[in-house]
Amino acid sequence: MTESGQFIKLDQFLKWQGIVETGGQAKQLVQDGRVCVNGQVETRRGRKLFTGDTVTMGGTAFAVDLDRET
Repeated sequence: MTESGQFIKLDQFLKWQGIVETGGQAKQLVQDGRVCVNGQVETRRGRKLFTGDTVTMGGTAFAVDLDRET
């Protein structure tokens, strides 16, 4: 699920974690400022995430761990 260099884009992460079902839903949430990365509102759906980052949405935090099996 990761791209070369062991990162994943924010919109892909939201789909991978089952937070959204489609890329369009991910895009809307991010553009609306409803997603935080490491405590900061993130409006770039292409933001690169790395292991150790934390994505928060609706009061729920999701740890980025690109080394774990799905």
